[in-house]
Amino acid sequence: MKILIIAGATLALVTAAGAADLPHPQPVYQQAPVGKMPIGKSPVGKAPIGKAPIGARTY
Repeated sequence: MKILIIAGATLALVTAAGAADLPHPQPVYQQAPVGKMPIGKSPVGKAPIGKAPIGARTY
């Protein structure tokens, strides 16, 4: 009985390790046209509202 349990556990471990080595499909991203900003990547709204940009201080 012990041998059957050990053999089953070994088979399960080998099966799980083999499945982990299989390649997974990676998402394919489209290239953005040259000179065009990708949609949704604009910096609009990233600055704090009501604050002036930090520049050189003049004393």
